[in-house]
Amino acid sequence: MERFKKLSLIVLAIVMSMTYINAQSQMNIKKQHLATIAALEAKGDVKNLVPAINAGLDDGLTVNQIKEALSQLYAYTGFPRSLNALGVLQQVVADREKLGRATEVGPDAAPLPDDYDALKQGTEVQTRLTGQPFDYQFAPQTDYYLKAHLFGDIFARTTLTEPEREIVTVSAISSLEGCEPQLIAHVRGARNMGVTDDEIHAIPGVLENTVGATEAWRARKAIATVYGEQQPQGRPTDGTWPRGEFNSAYAQYFIGSSYLAPMDAANGGPVNVTFEPGCRNNWHIHHKCVQVLICVEGRGWYQEWGKAPVELKPGTVIAIPEGVKHWHGAARDSWFQHLTYMANVEPGSSTDWLEPVEDAVYIKLP
Repeated sequence: MERFKKLSLIVLAIVMSMTYINAQSQMNIKKQHLATIAALEAKGDVKNLVPAINAGLDDGLTVNQIKEALSQLYAYTGFPRSLNALGVLQQVVADREKLGRATEVGPDAAPLPDDYDALKQGTEVQTRLTGQPFDYQFAPQTDYYLKAHLFGDIFARTTLTEPEREIVTVSAISSLEGCEPQLIAHVRGARNMGVTDDEIHAIPGVLENTVGATEAWRARKAIATVYGEQQPQGRPTDGTWPRGEFNSAYAQYFIGSSYLAPMDAANGGPVNVTFEPGCRNNWHIHHKCVQVLICVEGRGWYQEWGKAPVELKPGTVIAIPEGVKHWHGAARDSWFQHLTYMANVEPGSSTDWLEPVEDAVYIKLP
């Protein structure tokens, strides 16, 4: 029986891994790198932008393609972030030259014809992107900037294709708090500009793996809105505390997915446990030790057998007495994180894992 459980867990892990790989494989590797670089630029994450740019260059992106993406983004994220990211790119290229690493500069944009009309071309591009003519009559000058400069001057440059530009834009806006209407509009625009449905649905997976859970969540929400799909539950934690790896070793004792991030646990430090919305562990009992929970992100629940549930919020501390039957986990609509460690540990300490928390009981919790 125990061997069967272990085999089931291995199969589950392989299936999850293959699902993720298959989702990403719908977008080629260069577009994945563009998505990552754009989202990190918008997030202002200069530290992680360095390895992201290096990875993109290693996998065939050219310096001019990355430069084009970062230059385009000034229209969406502002000059400060765009210039900071261009500075990172410049330094990465210089460092690679010193190390003798292959770095392809690539062709620059093709020259525009002498009679090129940026306003006319930009109006046509904007109409295709939005699916209908768009005139921002409240702010005519902004309307002109959008048409003539962004969709005219910038989109006319051939260094990136129109679908690549929209992947860059959707990924970047996913890193911006409070820009959901623009994100939804650009998911629609991405479809209109030739980004395939599979590529659009691959963006959240790329962002989750390389940028952050919150950015991926924003992208998923916008995509679900545009496609009429089920909305993702809850909002992820903001990344202050590490999420860690999928909790495969104890998955059989959890409903939903949880993640473990040991924080120097080998030397007595705590373990950070992350629960997705709706995830909770089975009823269980700790023998010859006291479990301590320190809640740090999101909202969750703790309950002792025969007692009312206790809501868990950041700052809540629970010391679970030895021998007490209990469970803990996330609320239905929120990701949740708590630190945990064992105190007053005696020789022979152990844990008895018991029955799951009944859905009929859990769904009554607010």
